[in-house]
Amino acid sequence: MLNITTPQIMGILNVTPDSFSDGGQNYQTEVAIKRAFEMMKEGATIIDIGGESTRPGADEVSADEQIARVVPVIEGIRQQDKDITISVDTTSNKVAEVAIDAGANWINDISAGEDSVSADGSEEILRLAADKKVPIVLMHRQGKSKTMQDAPFYEDVCAEVNHYLKERAELAQASGVPKDNIILDPGIGFGKLLEHNLALLANLESLVNLGYPILLGTSRKRFIGEIIGAGNGDKQGKKNPEQRVAGTCATTVLGVQAGVLVFRVHDVIENKQALDVAWRIKNS
Repeated sequence: MLNITTPQIMGILNVTPDSFSDGGQNYQTEVAIKRAFEMMKEGATIIDIGGESTRPGADEVSADEQIARVVPVIEGIRQQDKDITISVDTTSNKVAEVAIDAGANWINDISAGEDSVSADGSEEILRLAADKKVPIVLMHRQGKSKTMQDAPFYEDVCAEVNHYLKERAELAQASGVPKDNIILDPGIGFGKLLEHNLALLANLESLVNLGYPILLGTSRKRFIGEIIGAGNGDKQGKKNPEQRVAGTCATTVLGVQAGVLVFRVHDVIENKQALDVAWRIKNS
């Protein structure tokens, strides 16, 4: 069972040529494995490995190609470290199953099970999480990667996201996943405009109050660039994701204060420092 009582850092390991911020940097298996161990030393306790970019406008990647990208990395990490938590970032039931068999022990599904519906109408990836007895992250997303930023619209983004995630969590439990193995993610930047992201971040406590561990993924995202590039002549953050680290850390501090338990980030050292300080302040 999932047992997270203090905030944790999940290090992002994109084994892809086209991810929005670090595409291509860890595309080679040996480089990816090395980066995983670097992030562990920097303070990450979870490594999230993905073989498909989910940035706005991204094309889908076949299950076989995802497997070819992520499995050698998972196996390489496991050969050297038996204990680190490895999460596979995929919406594919096939990818998730092969990854778990290779040594992954979490599923991170940005579609909350919606992309793995079988002929009988059930979500295969939810049943897989139940059968394999592994935690699963269920994320809110409006639309798919190719079109999700075309025209996102909400009447009340916080109420709608919370309602959706509560429903998906209940469906996962009906599929056999214990409540204690479900993590929820509001999906910052996935089918959401700046004002939607800000509203969700300002109201994280309402999501925490649903009673599930919350994962927050804001790392280097576009909305941070929109903020830091507005009105001050500084366009670097708007154009260059690597200039958004301090902005990401600000959201990590807010998340800790709100009760978020998992922070999915590229920049482990900086966010771990922000997390540790915020946690000490919160508990002082």
